[in-house]
Amino acid sequence: VLCVHDRIITRSHGVPGRTVYDWRHYLAVIQRKPGALRNGAPFTELPAAFRTLQDQLLRRPGGDREMAEILALVLQHDEQAVLCAVELALEDGVATKTHVLNTLHRLIDAKRTVVLRLDAPQALVLEHEPCADTGRYDILRGDSRHAS
Repeated sequence: VLCVHDRIITRSHGVPGRTVYDWRHYLAVIQRKPGALRNGAPFTELPAAFRTLQDQLLRRPGGDREMAEILALVLQHDEQAVLCAVELALEDGVATKTHVLNTLHRLIDAKRTVVLRLDAPQALVLEHEPCADTGRYDILRGDSRHAS
């Protein structure tokens, strides 16, 4: 089975016909023409995380191509894994293709690392304050220059 489509039958003559799109069928098209993401009817029915990511990416130059490449990941990986990677990238506040790819590969490889929070001091304090001694440079140059 390549694809299954539900049949839509409306028997009322007063109701306009309805067109149903599956955005997955248009992934090859948007790889060639990523601008179709902006106004393409099939992409109005993307899952919520994809739409949120799309809103953020399309505000940047080249964001339509980046979004097309992220959606194309569905052709190579499980859709739910890609969707989960997008959701995690949005939670991290880093809506980029690189971050989504990184997260997706960590999910697939099951090597999810735990990030430990470090309690770093607000300002570093020196134990021994350096003293300015320009005479040390004369010693490094040798006595021949210092003597003259």
